[in-house]
Amino acid sequence: QVQLQESGPGLVKPSQTLSLTCTVSGASIATGYYYWHWIRQPPGKGLEWMGVISYSGSTYYSPHLKIRTYIARDTFKNQVTLQLLSMTPEDRTVSYCATSKTRVLGQTAEALYDYWGQGTQVNVAS
Repeated sequence: QVQLQESGPGLVKPSQTLSLTCTVSGASIATGYYYWHWIRQPPGKGLEWMGVISYSGSTYYSPHLKIRTYIARDTFKNQVTLQLLSMTPEDRTVSYCATSKTRVLGQTAEALYDYWGQGTQVNVAS
């Protein structure tokens, strides 16, 4: 059973950088041909796909967020990280990490993903 657990600061100030971590258990992020995604949901809105890092370390980003998003991994800790630069109040969301066994890009249909984390709240305020 693959389990994902997101963690983050909960609150960041405008213009700061958000850093989130997804800790994975039950699978190796560097093997097994999994893709590790970050997906977020603003309050009252639908899911938004942010980006993905593959088992080989390749990354793909949403064109909308590409200029300020960076996804990386720590294979020793079995963690996937997200950095989102220049935070604004519009970045207030619940952020999820999720995994797929195929190279799903830009999609948010939950059935396309095999496992999800519980999500972590991201608030932006000064």
